[in-house]
Amino acid sequence: MDKLDTLTLFVRIVERGSFSAAAADLGFSRPVATAAIKALEASLGARLLQRTTRHVRPTAEGSLYYQRCVAILAALEEANRSAGGSIAGIIRVDVAGNLARTLLLPALPQFLARYPAMTLQIGESERDVDLVREGVDCVIRGGHLPDSEMICRPLARLQEITCASPAYLARYGTPHTIEGLTGHVMIGFVSSRTQRTLR
Repeated sequence: MDKLDTLTLFVRIVERGSFSAAAADLGFSRPVATAAIKALEASLGARLLQRTTRHVRPTAEGSLYYQRCVAILAALEEANRSAGGSIAGIIRVDVAGNLARTLLLPALPQFLARYPAMTLQIGESERDVDLVREGVDCVIRGGHLPDSEMICRPLARLQEITCASPAYLARYGTPHTIEGLTGHVMIGFVSSRTQRTLR
């Protein structure tokens, strides 16, 4: 494993909090990952990671080294992008099912034509995702972001409507005001993420 691979591995271990998960993400075996980090620590003369049975956390020296590694890898990626003019790699995306159908899937042909060297790994769920622990790069959700340190960008505005079938209206009548909805039957959507009924 060369120096760049080792730095990439170290960063991924810190972000995932696990040797096994980081090794799997990057296509290494766990023993190879462990040996590479031991060799890195020996060459630096410093312990970078604190290992427990459940988690792996950076030491004080490891946190500083991690920040420098992230900056180095970002600078290298930018240099490669500028020199080669192409973007390559894997993006792991988790998206809500309705947004996958209405926003993501229709845009895929254009995205892949523009970035043919990119690989998308798309997961579909409504739950809260721990991006760092689960190795997910991007989450697409609807609604407002609760208090969070995550960076978000609006992708689209979605309009929701209340509708009824002709058979329902024939049975219960057509309301013309908000007050006219009293006594009508409603099918509510319960968000699996917030457990709240959308009204």
